This record gives sequence, structure tokens and C-alpha cells, in this order.
Amino acid sequence: MLKAVILIGGPQKGTRFRPLSFEVPKPLFPVAGVPMLQQHIEACVKVPNLKEILLIGFYQPNEELNRFLFNAQQEFKMSIRYLQEYAALSTGGGIYHFRDQILSGSPEAFFVMNADVCSAFPLTEMLSFQKEHGEPNSFVILGTTANRTQSLNYGCIVENENTNEVLHYVEKPSTFVSDIINCGIYLFNPEIFQHIGAVFQKNQQDMLLYPYDGEEPTNGWHRAEVIRLEQDIFTALAGQGKLYVYKTLGFWSQIKSAGSAIYASRLYLNQYHTSHPERLASNKEGGPKISGNVYIHPTANIDPTSMLGPNVSIGTGVTIGAGVRVRESIILHGANLQDHCCVLNSIVGWESTIGKWARVEGTPSDPNPNDPFAKIDSETLFRDGKLTPSITILGCNVTIPSEVIILNSIVLPHKDLNRGFKNQIIL
Repeated sequence: MLKAVILIGGPQKGTRFRPLSFEVPKPLFPVAGVPMLQQHIEACVKVPNLKEILLIGFYQPNEELNRFLFNAQQEFKMSIRYLQEYAALSTGGGIYHFRDQILSGSPEAFFVMNADVCSAFPLTEMLSFQKEHGEPNSFVILGTTANRTQSLNYGCIVENENTNEVLHYVEKPSTFVSDIINCGIYLFNPEIFQHIGAVFQKNQQDMLLYPYDGEEPTNGWHRAEVIRLEQDIFTALAGQGKLYVYKTLGFWSQIKSAGSAIYASRLYLNQYHTSHPERLASNKEGGPKISGNVYIHPTANIDPTSMLGPNVSIGTGVTIGAGVRVRESIILHGANLQDHCCVLNSIVGWESTIGKWARVEGTPSDPNPNDPFAKIDSETLFRDGKLTPSITILGCNVTIPSEVIILNSIVLPHKDLNRGFKNQIIL
């Protein structure tokens, strides 16, 4: 029997995803028409003998999360539960804290996945790899290849090229170590908790030797339970014959910022040709002009003279008027794009309105198309004191008047604008 654990983080995370994460927990943000987490779950339910999916994070239970869990259990006919941490315990501390829940039913192995990654999720391939490589009690990291410069932004893996054993692991090194990077998707067996437990014991001993002055006991306990799989576990396991890397040739990207959500949407929409062709719109008589991969929710109302695509996702209840052009964008629930407006490289927030002949445009942050190993850069919001050119984001309930131009800007929720902006954060 197998299980899967998805680490969904919490509200303190995902700050680069604002203002979109103000309205919905980041893991539930729709990418290619479905919540980000659903892509993980759909991959898990395809794995034979996988019986339960556990979400671990420190979001307070809320209506959106509860509704998602209920709908997912109904749709996929699988136990999907949320386990709330009392504080942020990091990637290793969370699974150790809930180890009894994970080990309930005596699974022989379990996957651990970060929620903020976009991937083809080669889970069955990882299982086959584990059986073919290493010992029965070995652990597997999903890896991919990055270019030399960008590899410094990830966990780097030095492998034995013959056996694929991880010989050395460094998280975000200061100098080049390897072009094989950690994808944040793992296959463990119950023995991993012995290694995490050893780090927990060491943290407790360190607390006794080096206590913080005036620290409350509960805070000290929290400090002991904060355990990072990458720095605390993988670094120690490397070279011990326990840790292996399965290198995927499939697509993979992080979803750290809103700009990376548009890129992830493109990757998933392209995958739909084989995994979910029914989700892709096509050119039909009386329908809009479709160019490339486009998702349209059945409840959307779209004028047949509009043109959509490539890489466009249209959410529930969206209205798109005559002559509208949308490209490389995500249009969220209830948005209204009025006649002849143009939306390029942007995310239009829930219930927002773009007036007639208005133009909303951002700058794409795609990887270098001439480098097959390039990854998307997680840009900081500001560079040299200026807003980094990126996609345009309209928060919830934003109104853009007719004939106004918005370029490379972030508009926070509930704003009615009366003029155009460029390279601005509009509070």
C-alpha cells in the first residue's frame, strides 16, 4: 500500500504570489483551469495501490480549502485529508510531526511533493526506478537538469553516473556544484523517520546546550521540530548508499510568483493533449477564434468575434465581449472583458472589469527558449529600486476604465482606476 503527502505551506509563504494569494490560498490558485493542487492529486490517483493523500500545512481551515477537499474526495473516490501544523515546521518537520498519520495502515512507501511545483509527476516511473536501483529501503529524489547559472538557485545533486546514487547534496550553493537539481518530489519508505528523528533528537540536545534567553518551552519545542529535508536530511544521507536520484526528461517548473503561474499554465495546457484533451477548446462554428492551447470553463460567456490564445485559461462565469483579444493570460472567476479590450501576459483577478478598448499588458518572464535546460527565474519584486518588469496582475474587483492602458503593473484588490499606469504597484 502507498500514500502521498503534499506539503502546502501556509499564509506566511507565497508572498511573491500577492495580491492573488489575498483571495485564495496559493495551492488552490487555478492553473490551466483547475486548482494547482489538483494537478498533484490527479497524478497520485493514477498510481496503482495508492490509497490516501495527506495535505500538510499551516493554513487555518477555511471555506475554500474545505470545499476543495470535499469535491476532490467526491471526484477521485479517495481519502484526501488535511493535517494542520501548529506552526511552520518546514519540509521535514511537518511529515515527522504527523508520522503516525502517514504510517497508519502500514504503507510500504509514500511520496512527498511540494505544492508549488509544476510537473508531469512521473510517480510510477519513480517507483519502478526504486525497485531497479539501490536497496529496498532506499529513498528517491526526482531530479532534472538546469543550466550552470540557474542551478545555484536550487538544491544541487552530485550523482554516481553508473548507479544514480546521490554522492553529494548542497542546497543553493554559492558556487557551481552540479547541473542536476532537486525537483521537490520524493519517494520515501518508513525508514526515513529514523533519520528525521535523529535530527530532532540532536535539535533537542542543542536546545539544552544553547538555549535562547527567556524562550518559552513551547517555542523551544517548535525550534526542535523545524527540520528541513534538504539541508538536514539529504546532506547527511548523501554518499551513504541510501539516497538516489531519478532524472526526469519531462517538464518541471516552480510556481513561486504570479508570472510563473502563467508559464506553468502553458506547460499543463500542453500536457492536456495527452492527459485531458477534453479540457482544450477548439475552433467551432459560432464560437471564438482559438489559437493554440486554451481552456474555457463551460460557464463562461464568450463572444464569437473574440480571439483567445495561445496559453489562455478562462475561469467560471467570465464574460468576454466582441473583438476581445486575450493571449498568454489567466482570466479568473467572474471577470468581465468588455468589447475590443486587449489582455496580454496578464492575470485578471476575480470579478474584475476591463473597459472597452482598454489594454492590459505585462512582460513575460519565460525561460530562455534557446537554452533547453533553462528554468524560469523567480524574480524579486524590485530591482535597483524599481519594479521588475513582469506580468500585469489585477487583484480582485479591479475596474479598468475604457481606453486606459496598464503596462507591467500590479493593481491591488478593489481599485477603480481613472488613468493608465506603467511599471507601478497601485495600492
